[in-house]
Parts: sequence; structure tokens; C-alpha cells
Amino acid sequence: MPIFELGESLTFPPVELSSSEGILAVGGDLKPERLLLAYERGIFPWYSEPEPILWWSPDPRCVLFPHEVHISESMQRLLKKKLFRFTADTAFAEVIGNCAKPRQQGSGTWITRAIYEAYCELHRLGFAHSVEVWQEGELVGGLYGVSLGAIFVGESMFHLKPNASKAAFICLCLTLAKLGFILVDCQVYSEHLGSLGAWEMPRRDYLKLLKICLEHTTRRGSWQEYFRGAEERLALISLENNIKSS
Repeated sequence: MPIFELGESLTFPPVELSSSEGILAVGGDLKPERLLLAYERGIFPWYSEPEPILWWSPDPRCVLFPHEVHISESMQRLLKKKLFRFTADTAFAEVIGNCAKPRQQGSGTWITRAIYEAYCELHRLGFAHSVEVWQEGELVGGLYGVSLGAIFVGESMFHLKPNASKAAFICLCLTLAKLGFILVDCQVYSEHLGSLGAWEMPRRDYLKLLKICLEHTTRRGSWQEYFRGAEERLALISLENNIKSS
């Protein structure tokens, strides 16, 4: 399949024209208008320097229904101890900065300076959000992504302490479920996401759900209030065992 080169106009080809790997287009820019249009079409940027911007719409798509997040018995015990404190939208730049750090010595990162600046701008506009995990006053984990309607598109997560990124994801999902969100888009499957309950859905089904999600009002702006007291709620939920466990 051909890979389309984007110009200045804010358009994307149909996602059905993506390559077998999921690449749809190349080029364009990372302006908020283009990024938001991409997410509304089921498309996201993913590339590493010195590559040009690559736009993806993989088939299948890795997703999770937020109320179905999987919490293992070990994570239940950890959350019960309330070792972590959770916040949202209080340290977005620090979260994305930590996500941008190479995971292994000598490896690169797909979170380029341009990506960093673009998503900080989306955060300023109220569309991109972060979840932070704190321990003894230090930021030890977190994640960030983009929210439109009733869908949250996760972009990246990090941890400096064991299980901190899992805790951030669990906190996000349970909070989104409480707020009435329909879907968490995890984009590309990994074993880490699979252990939390993520699974692969055919793209055509994902696009149908995306359309439904976009009919809902976007919760634009700071999400700080939604996450106040999250550690207390997570401890109670694990005690009540109202979640799937293994």
C-alpha cells in the first residue's frame, strides 16, 4: 500500500489505506489542530528522529474498557498499603519528560523535542492530561495521553519505583470508569498492557466505538479534582474486591 505524504492542508487519507504495519501517512506537522483531527480519525503520530513524522492507524487496535482494568492480588495488596499518592495535571511536563528518557542505555526515544512541545501545548489547551504517582514527595511514576469525548488515548508511561506505572494506569482507568468514559485506547499491544487487561480489537470495531465516544462532551481543562483522594478510593476498592483479580 502507498504511504501518503501530507501537505499543509488538514486532511488525512482513509485509515483503511494504512500499510500492513499500520503506517498511513508521512510528514505534516504537530500543530494542535492536526493532532486533534488525527485522534478523531483514529490516527496518531509515532516516529523517532531523524525520521519524518509518521502517522499510524494499526489494525488491530489495543484497547481497554476502563471498568475492566485487571488488578492482580499483589497490586491489590500494594494499593491497600497506600504507599503512593495520586494526582492529575500537576506535573505534566515532568511526566512527559520522564517518559521521553531512553528505557535502556544507548537506546533512543520516540518522544522527540517536537512531540514534547506539541503535547505540552495540548495540555495547555486542556486536551492532554497526566496522572502522577508520588512517594514521599517524589515523582516516581506516571502517564499521559489525550482525552476527547468519552475516550482516553494513552501515549506513554514511566516508573522510577516498581509498579508505579501500573498504579498510575489502574488509577486512571478506575477514575475514567467513574466519570463514564467508554474506552481507553492503548494503541499498540504490549505484554505490560496485556497484564492490565488490554486486548486487541479489529480497527473497524474500534472506529465504530470511537464515533460513539466522540458524541460525548470532552472534559477539557484540569483534571485535578477528579483524582483527589484517589489513593483512599483505590485502597477501598481493593478491599471490597469489586475488581477482577488473579
